[in-house]
This record gives sequence, C-alpha cells and structure tokens, in this order.
Amino acid sequence: AHFWEKNSNKLLVSCVLAVLTLAFYAVLHNGIDAHDPAHPELLRGTDAVLHVLHHAVISDYIPFMVLLFSLYTISGGILLRGDLQATPRTNTIFLGLGALLASFIGTTGASMLLIRPVLRTNSERRHKVHTVVFFIFLVSNIGGSLTPLGDPPLFLGYLRGVPFWWTLELLWPMLFLTGLLLVIYYVWDTAAYKREEHRDIVDDVIKTRPLSVSGASNLIWLAGVVACVAVVDSSRPLPFLGTNPPPHTREALLLLLTGLSWLTTPRNREIRQENGFTFGAIIEVACLFLGIFICMQTPVEYLRAEGKNLGIETAPAFFWASGSLSSFLDNAPTYVVFFETARALTANLVQGGASGLELVQLAEGAIASKFLLAISMGSVFMGANTYIGNGPNFMVKTIAEQSGVKMPSFFGYMAYSVGILIPLFFAVMLVFLR
Repeated sequence: AHFWEKNSNKLLVSCVLAVLTLAFYAVLHNGIDAHDPAHPELLRGTDAVLHVLHHAVISDYIPFMVLLFSLYTISGGILLRGDLQATPRTNTIFLGLGALLASFIGTTGASMLLIRPVLRTNSERRHKVHTVVFFIFLVSNIGGSLTPLGDPPLFLGYLRGVPFWWTLELLWPMLFLTGLLLVIYYVWDTAAYKREEHRDIVDDVIKTRPLSVSGASNLIWLAGVVACVAVVDSSRPLPFLGTNPPPHTREALLLLLTGLSWLTTPRNREIRQENGFTFGAIIEVACLFLGIFICMQTPVEYLRAEGKNLGIETAPAFFWASGSLSSFLDNAPTYVVFFETARALTANLVQGGASGLELVQLAEGAIASKFLLAISMGSVFMGANTYIGNGPNFMVKTIAEQSGVKMPSFFGYMAYSVGILIPLFFAVMLVFLR
C-alpha cells in the first residue's frame, strides 16, 4: 500500500507495462495497418513501435494531459469563501449549479472548486453523507456531459473527430437524469434536515457568512480554454482564416492561458493554499495515464479489426457494456475501447447496405450516432457507480473525510449507486435508446 502512495512508483509501474506493450509490437506483432494510402504496407519492428508511440503519446496523451492540467490549474485559482445556511434548498442549488459548471470547467475542476464550500456550508449538520454522495453523482460525473471539456471520455472522442458541439446531443438525457436526481436529493435532504438537532440548526444560522469569490479573473482564462478547444483543431480550418493551424497549436495556447492564470491571479499563493491546491493529484493522473494510453493500443487495435464480431450490436448493449466497465475501470480508456468497437460495427453495417443509419463523420470513417450517444452516456454517467469510476470521485471522498465526514466504504457507496442510479439508468435507456 505504501509503495503505491508515491507518484514515482506509479510512473515506474506505468513505464514497465508500457515497455512490455512496445516490446510486443517490436517482436511478436504481425504488423500494424497505418491507414496511410502512401504507405499501404504493414508496419513492423521499430516502425510499429514508433507508430504506436506517436498515436498514443503525441496524438492522445499530450492533448489529454494538457487540457486536464489547464482546467485543474486555472480552476484551482478560484476560491469560494463563505458559509451559507445548509437548508435543502441551498444544497440542491449547489448541486445543480455544480452539475452545470462541470461541463465547462471539467468534472475535476468543478469538484475541486465546490466541494469545500459545500462541506463548509454543511459543517454544522450531522446528516450530510448523502450530500457528498449526490455531489459525486452530479458534479463529479453526470454534469460533465455537454462538452468535450466536461469529462475525459468526451475529449478523447473529440480527438478522434467527433464535432465539438455534438456532445449537446446528451443535453436531454443529462437534464432528465440530473432533474430526477435533484428531486430525489431534495426529498432526502428535507427528511434529513428535520432530524437535525435544534441547537445545530441555530449554530448553522449564527455562523452564516455570505459567499465571496477570489481569483475571479480566472473565469476569463477558463473561457479562453473553452474557445481554444472548440475552435483550434489542426484537422479543421480556423474560422475567418480558412487555414488549418499547425499541430499542437491548441496545446500551446492552453499552456499559455495556464501561465497567464498563474501570473495574474491576485494573491495566487494564498488562494491556492486555502483551496488545498497541490500539483500532486494531476501528477498522479499523468503518471498513470502514460501507461494506460500506451497499453490500451493493443485492445483498441484488436477492436478496430474485430469489434463487429463481439455481439454488441445495439445502442442499449453499448450503453450497459461501456457503463459497466466504466464503473470499475477508468471511464476514459473504456470509452475508447467501445468507440472503436462501434466504429468497426458501423463500417460493417454501412457495407451491408443498412438504411436509415444516422452517421457522425470522424477524422477516420464514421460512427452511428445512436451508438456514440449510448457509449458517451454509459461512460460518463456510470463513472458515478463506484469511487474508482472517475478521477474526481476518490478526490471528493478524501476531502470529505479530511473534513470529518464518515464516508461509506467502497461497497457502502455502491449500495447508494445501485439503489439510486441503476433504476434511473434503466429509465434513461427506455426513454433515449429505444
């Protein structure tokens, strides 16, 4: 357990597994189709390794990590102070606003920005575990559905050619699910509020302080991040200019915005210290995902070739398959695996003359819109099923425990998700994936 606490050891394990994967491509693999008409021959040996590294690290890992780093660092410079009265109405508004915010500053950014104000607001209350659980459901997961900035799976889809605004297809499912969860939460918290001790309610009222925002200038830099991701893409012409930007222009601009945030935030060190901001969490993600992005090339390549033969052929099947794996593995690589499966199946259906199939055009080929919707919902929504389904889940749990909240165990948390979320996911399937 102590071995795994150090980021250097996580990086070591990632690198060992990545090297084993690259050795497989160098020695044992039959050859990679580079999908390049100018070089139709299969790549082997060193060429295969370089192709895998370019695809995994240059095309996916670097853009992925730069975006997460930018959102994490810039949002960490915004501090909400204050202590509101912890009524069911206040808490429900917090959760609703957090869910909306998550699509624009990421589930990690929104979670880190709001969890401490929520805990501070509820510090005088005894019954608050359910508030943190619903926070994980809504802010750390389901809320990040509407843009590629919201949750890592959607950004990986964007890197594969899914149009930036296509994710708005998830608007109605997200509103449907969020609305139901907020109603359930409000009823639950109202019942819990009535069980609070009178002296705790009085104490809560006495300690009320209005909310104030420090570091608000970072909202400008966050808006810049949204604009960069939406507009700057080396595979598409820039608006008004008509020319494609050089590769990694977007990443350079994101790092520039992050630097400007760090340099221009008044009392930067004080704000980040009060926010509990450290680079440890983002370094941990960087160490783990280096190995994940390289190691997942093998299953992705296999599914690109054989995905049509796996027996997953309907939108509900993609929804539950991607969601089930996202619950126990990280939802980003899970999304990629089923994305490739759906792309292979779509190509097979098109070749077979399937009619009435609505397609989303990608950088390479196309994917059926109903499959993409199912995979996106499954990966993002069901990341809430366990503490390990999405990165912010465990971070929120840890911060809550540091604040004195007795959070449920791994399986205790799953009792909440199975009892509350799974029935709602069946409703989502029946309404939106018929």
